[in-house]
Amino acid sequence: MMGMMLVSVLFLSIIMVAIPNILWLVAWLIGKCFHYALPYAPFGWTAFVLVAVVWIVMAYGFFIGRFKLDINNIEYSHKDIPSEFDGYKIVHISDLHLSTFDDSPKQLQRFVDSINAQNPDLICFTGDLVSLGVEEAEPHIATLKSMKAKDGIASILGNHDFIIYRHRSDTAFNREAAVERLDTLQRNTLGWHLLRNESFEIERNGQKITILGVDNKNCTNQGFRTIDMGDLPKAMQGTDGFRILLTHDPSHWRGEVLGETDIPLTLCGHTHAAQIKLFGWTPASWTFTDTDGRYDENGQTMYINVGLGCTLPIRIGANAEITVITLRKS
Repeated sequence: MMGMMLVSVLFLSIIMVAIPNILWLVAWLIGKCFHYALPYAPFGWTAFVLVAVVWIVMAYGFFIGRFKLDINNIEYSHKDIPSEFDGYKIVHISDLHLSTFDDSPKQLQRFVDSINAQNPDLICFTGDLVSLGVEEAEPHIATLKSMKAKDGIASILGNHDFIIYRHRSDTAFNREAAVERLDTLQRNTLGWHLLRNESFEIERNGQKITILGVDNKNCTNQGFRTIDMGDLPKAMQGTDGFRILLTHDPSHWRGEVLGETDIPLTLCGHTHAAQIKLFGWTPASWTFTDTDGRYDENGQTMYINVGLGCTLPIRIGANAEITVITLRKS
């Protein structure tokens, strides 16, 4: 993570140096035509200030912002929630990208302790446990196993979990085998309810809710190169009553859920809110129709969690998030 951050800082620093110097060169050439000697000092100082700002902001994002945590509490009401599930507490987390914590495993434990402190009935994890390979998870297995909820942990696979961003020069790498290892790790080692286009029911005194989960499903090609493996009809087969859908990519909600099904509540992640959010604006809006938080349309709701981990190892404003959803029968 530190290496990736330094590469990013150096790249941005080069850009910040280049911009005022290119502007000075253009202005100097124009001034030359009119026999005017344009001083370099203002442009040089501008380059220095821009580089300094880059280093300060990136240092904040890496050392402080990356591990700032928001716990967001929301209540969700619906007429179909069974009375036995009135007050049922779901902790929604997403995008752990476990390599984020290689240089600071205590921060992952702190996040897990914060999750456990919510005393959840169910934890829903909406994908991207790793970034480039299942080996990222292995140093953190004990910490992940300490995460607890009364009805366990329901999880799905996100785009990174299909290991599609591994460098293509690694010809000996078997992607399908790696995905199977990640599947086995979640089901057997961690004991999670990994839902791959399937569902499971939770019962209370003869009443039930159903959790649906699909593999990564992209409906618009929003975002960086992704993968489409989700099968919602298969996951819904034989289910009824109040259902909650776990899907990684929020484009799935508008593409196949909203107005096409009667699923009232969808939980997802994926966007990270670009890991930057300033005064309510995030550059994720350049790429995604829906970026973060709660969306309600025509009686259906989607919540986008901005994740706990990182791809680029900084967060500025878009803090890591634990969402606590309390179900209420309306």
